[in-house]
Amino acid sequence: MLPQTTSAPANIEQQVLRIISKRKAIKPQRLRVSSNLSRELGFDTVDVVDIILEVERRFHITIPDEVPLNTVRDFVRYVASHLGGRRAR
Repeated sequence: MLPQTTSAPANIEQQVLRIISKRKAIKPQRLRVSSNLSRELGFDTVDVVDIILEVERRFHITIPDEVPLNTVRDFVRYVASHLGGRRAR
């Protein structure tokens, strides 16, 4: 399990890591919250869009196109800040 490096609840971080790791069959242990999706992990625009769609579906949120999501941390922070008082499922 990754050390808690963000203020997001661990279950949000774990779910986001699972979604991202499944996209390219990357072991979750290889991912760091600071990992840049395109530069370090080789994700292209389609991969990122697919991750966004899965995150939106999983957490029942909407992520606008203009939100910069370049790292694992960007996704975790966005989800945590937009769930409000709701718990991750």
